[in-house]
Amino acid sequence: MSILSDNMRVLRSRMEYSQQKTADTLKITRGRYVKYEDGSSEPPIDILVRISRFFKVSIDLLVTVDIRKYPLDNLMELPNNRTILPIAVDGKGENKIEIVPQKAQMGYLKGYTDPDYIESLQTISLPFLRNGKFRAFPADGDSMPPYNDGTFIVGKYLESKDQLKAGRTYLFITRNDGIVYKRYAKQNKSGTLVSSDNTFYEPYEISWSDVMEIWEFACSINTKEISPESVDYHTIKEMFLNLKKEIGSLKNQ
Repeated sequence: MSILSDNMRVLRSRMEYSQQKTADTLKITRGRYVKYEDGSSEPPIDILVRISRFFKVSIDLLVTVDIRKYPLDNLMELPNNRTILPIAVDGKGENKIEIVPQKAQMGYLKGYTDPDYIESLQTISLPFLRNGKFRAFPADGDSMPPYNDGTFIVGKYLESKDQLKAGRTYLFITRNDGIVYKRYAKQNKSGTLVSSDNTFYEPYEISWSDVMEIWEFACSINTKEISPESVDYHTIKEMFLNLKKEIGSLKNQ
């Protein structure tokens, strides 16, 4: 037996489907389905895609995670990529919000679809955040004042990039740049244009192929006291631009 075959049997049983009914839905013979479910044969990729879509569970979870450990009632189904995220609640039924610590950012990129990893994160509950899946991520750098090191941005999971709203801020979980907190401007087929509130940084485009998750700003948690900014970032930017022009003029002399 394999994790895949065990998961297929468990999911089919929870749906109260017979092997014949499942096989008919997948458009394969019952004998062929039985071999997949008892582990004597592995489905080819095209059939594996059908199985994933039928059970509405991502392929990576079907073949790597023992779903018996996680009741479907406690899992959140997401469309499109069909990734599932555990939803934990406390004794009062409040949604637990997982906290991704600063030191574990890179680990999140590898474990964001792994229920075991998500369960290992510390959690908090915020009663005023309801109707959605929330997670807290660390702010980094000075590109989005007043949020900087020591601040956690609590985001609400977005099921689709079509839910992005111009002018709102979002956490983009990316393969190459990690966790990116930016203000959304617009999008096209290839990616999304984002900007920093600190005008020292230029707007840029994030490729859709690089985006793994998107979380909309819900609230922030500061672990350090915010002091009044004594530096005008716009002035600094202007200073550097003027300096660049002066250096260019000297080179042309």
